[in-house]
This record gives sequence, C-alpha cells and structure tokens, in this order.
Amino acid sequence: MPQFNYEFTVAAPVAAVAAFHGSTDVLKKLSPPPMFVQIHGFGEMEEGMIADFTLWLGPIPLRWQAEHSNVSQNGFTDTQIKGPLRSWQHTHSFVAEGPQQTRVREHIDYTHPSGLKGIFTRLLFGKPGLLFLFSYRKRVTQKGVAHMLAVA
Repeated sequence: MPQFNYEFTVAAPVAAVAAFHGSTDVLKKLSPPPMFVQIHGFGEMEEGMIADFTLWLGPIPLRWQAEHSNVSQNGFTDTQIKGPLRSWQHTHSFVAEGPQQTRVREHIDYTHPSGLKGIFTRLLFGKPGLLFLFSYRKRVTQKGVAHMLAVA
C-alpha cells in the first residue's frame, strides 16, 4: 500500500493549529487552484463527522465522502467512505515543539483503483501530486493560523 508523509512547522500553539483545521471552510482554503471544492455536508470537527464534497478539477467532478475519527486537539484521521481512490486514510497530527510552535505531520495510506480510473488517480494523487498539494497546504496553514491569531 502506498504511503505519503509530509511535515512542517507552524509558529503557533497546537490549539490554534487544531482550531484552523477544525473550521467548516478549511477544505476550501486548503485546496489549490485549479481545484474547486463544492461542500455538500461538512460539520464541526467531531468524532464520526462525515465530510461530503465534490472536488472539481476543471470540468471533472470527484465526489468524495470521508469519516473523521480519533478527533482531538492533537489531530484527527479522515477515512474515505466513497471517492476516487480504492482506499484513503489520512492522519493529521499536531505536536507541540514549544509553546508557540507546532509540528504538523500528515500521513496517508492509500491505494489506487485499477483501469483508466487508476491511471487518472495516479496522476492526481501520486507522490508528485500529493507533494504539490501539501506544499500548498503548508503555506495556507502557516498564513491562515497567523492571520487567525492576529485578529483574535
């Protein structure tokens, strides 16, 4: 099973990083152009919450449903219930490296479907695509948390 790991730091306490990731519009913020996210259902971050959305890649819709588990201030896991991949489990971990610094660890276990759909998902969700996605998410998270703290 392929895995993807990515880590970065945020100059903020764990509680601020968790609050940013728990906001109901976070998925839209964390999706880079040319992706567009259409939310069908996305509640407050809590155990068992189902995120239901369509990820648009230009004119191509990818409907996705993911269940959230292991929800705490130190992170959460989202597991694909329905979506473009055969399987997808993404664990977000927030680890304090000091009172004003948090290490964000992203770990994904995933498998691609077979056939043409698998070729498509390998282009989007293979290691190069995931590296692009999480490099973008790193910048958005760092800036978003800093902005959230500045206006608080």
